[in-house]
Amino acid sequence: MRLSGRGVRCVRGGREVFSGLDFEASNGEALAVVGPNGAGKTSLLRLIAGLLALAGGTIALEGGEDELTLAEQSHYLGHRDALKPALSVSENLRFWRDFLGGATSDPAESLAIVELDHAARLPAAYLSAGQRRRLSIARLLTVRRPVWLLDEPTNALDTAGQKLFSTLMGDHLARGGLIVAATHTPLGIAARSLRVGDAS
Repeated sequence: MRLSGRGVRCVRGGREVFSGLDFEASNGEALAVVGPNGAGKTSLLRLIAGLLALAGGTIALEGGEDELTLAEQSHYLGHRDALKPALSVSENLRFWRDFLGGATSDPAESLAIVELDHAARLPAAYLSAGQRRRLSIARLLTVRRPVWLLDEPTNALDTAGQKLFSTLMGDHLARGGLIVAATHTPLGIAARSLRVGDAS
């Protein structure tokens, strides 16, 4: 499996964020997208996820499921944790399992892996920022998708949480998945770097 971009151009609000960007990541590889604030790291992830329209160039996934789009084979973990505050931790995870479909794992097992099983019945509104991030990581484990698009994935995580997530990312790569992560800090796993230029 290979994710690639050729001549990728991004325009937002009438302003060119970047252009002529090439990248590539194969199964078992992580690509760290680095650069200053405003350079387009988040925009690139959103382009790959299909949440923004390409202004030029191409993005393609080779060797995945032919009948599924790239977006349907990707998880996007953004700055904001996509949770429903009124639902419990378990209910949030079951919602995402049912909504996203595909190959799934037991939500209770995923919560145990991210060390959040003790809060399974707690409304998500009561979670700390770090716990919210752990719940979002549990979504990656519950619904199996080969491409992880991670935007500052260790934000809000304490040292133990960062170490845990590094282990989970390594496990994902070992199973043949691939990761593209926008980050200002080391991921804790081996990764090639892709620098996006300064915003003008």
